[in-house]
Amino acid sequence: MARRLDDAATLTAADVVHRRFSTLSADASVDDVRTWFAASANRRMAFLTEDGRYAGSLTRADVDDDVDGARPAREVARRGPTIAPDATAARGHELALSTDARRVPVVDADGMLIGVVSVTEDLTAFCGAG
Repeated sequence: MARRLDDAATLTAADVVHRRFSTLSADASVDDVRTWFAASANRRMAFLTEDGRYAGSLTRADVDDDVDGARPAREVARRGPTIAPDATAARGHELALSTDARRVPVVDADGMLIGVVSVTEDLTAFCGAG
């Protein structure tokens, strides 16, 4: 069930976090990330983790054909933006829209990736939250 963006002012990122997501190992190659994206057109952001800790994220554009497929994905991954679970959902919305994927990883104080704030295609709701 999606939560409407109209509710963002009274919610935290933890209230709207999408917890169903997959990750790739922080040791993945750029080719591994390309293969992961190719498995589903709905995949918009890949998350790298090491023992559950956030190591970076990538969009399809980050692993385009100009990037050597054998290169470690961690070298081209972005470390941010990220958001804390207790930050406002409005801030999560703002950060998600700052990426071409409309997503922002939710990372706790210990560096653990706990989910993603994701905005729907029509920009009216948070994906999978509620």
